[in-house]
Amino acid sequence: MPDDVKEVRAFISENLPKTVRFQTEDEGIYFGLPRPYSVPAIKGMFQEMYYWDTFFMNKGLIADGQLEQAKNNTENILYLIDRFGFMPNGSHRLFLSRSQPPYASMMVRAVYEQTGDKEWLAKACKTLETEYNGFWMADRLAPNGLNRYGNQADDKELLEFYEYLFSRFPNFDTTGIETDKDKRKVGSHFIAEAESGWDFTPRFDSRCGDFNPIDLNCNLYMYEKNFEFYYSELGWEGSEKWVGLAKKRKALINQYCCNPKDGLFYDHDFVNNKLSPVFSSANFNVLWSGVATPEQAANVWKNLPRLELDHGVTACEPAEQKQVYQWDAPNGWANLQYLAIFGLEKFGYKEDAKRIADKYTDIVVKNFKATGNIWEKYNVAEGTINVNNEYEMPPLMGWSASVFIITSEYKK
Repeated sequence: MPDDVKEVRAFISENLPKTVRFQTEDEGIYFGLPRPYSVPAIKGMFQEMYYWDTFFMNKGLIADGQLEQAKNNTENILYLIDRFGFMPNGSHRLFLSRSQPPYASMMVRAVYEQTGDKEWLAKACKTLETEYNGFWMADRLAPNGLNRYGNQADDKELLEFYEYLFSRFPNFDTTGIETDKDKRKVGSHFIAEAESGWDFTPRFDSRCGDFNPIDLNCNLYMYEKNFEFYYSELGWEGSEKWVGLAKKRKALINQYCCNPKDGLFYDHDFVNNKLSPVFSSANFNVLWSGVATPEQAANVWKNLPRLELDHGVTACEPAEQKQVYQWDAPNGWANLQYLAIFGLEKFGYKEDAKRIADKYTDIVVKNFKATGNIWEKYNVAEGTINVNNEYEMPPLMGWSASVFIITSEYKK
């Protein structure tokens, strides 16, 4: 391992423990959690445990030999699902209006594959079924049988989100938005976009609640495949149900989200029955989840130059947009590098996976040398931290450090 990589790894080893919190009782805006939990940043903003961040953080913790903390994080996620019937965006009262991309099943599998603890798996599996059946399939199902993002915000929060939108996007077209009802409808779409984790992005044309997102449905396909695996491991009857549900979802993803003209995947606008024109890194979820056929994976691979820039994978293909978004080019996020690496690897594109891993390692090292810190996201066109922000970008351990742990050791 090169000395400059060792220097960043030493910084992570010293500082990652500083992101662990322990608070068992509800206090103020934060929910108490039964186990020590990881937060994304040492200080400042992001002092709660987040949903999808935690999956990527756990993968880095496991790779770094910290299985116990990864298991703690997973058990905290399961606790919140048991408590609320779903995993909120984070362990914060203001996040009860929404969830985030579902990764709890993948967290459970990552821990179980290390421990082999069937008693633990059985309890976790029941909780995951609560989330899957009682939330995603009950509250986030679109008429076409695929899932969507949404929210359960009250009128006050919907209006607050609209006002935030207006301040954040001064060029937003407000034609026809006159009454509070109109504003709440727009606010609802933007809280749904916050639930997507991609807040904000050109993928959904500011109408997130009207779309079947590629990555959401690929993740739920993984849930169904994992349930099949869990039932088999536990000797439970009924695994064939999950086989059928996964097969059905895969067919629906292909029917609604795969463009027959280019064989690539796009978010489906089920209200207007058309595909989003935005080509995004959500395509890597199709590979990572196993939804893709080898031919479809080859199509994504052939189009890799549309998303892979000089210093890594960007959120969306560079294009002229109506607004400036943080989940768009030229921003590259740690989780997207992870999904690209392991999605490509799954279909045998190991040299490409290794190249992307090396790019992420290099951009983190380069900017660590310049700033002495690790950051939430990077400009993968320039190799800098000159990024588009929704807020002042914080130094971050979280998934940035965890994915670095993985990429710095990645071998094709």
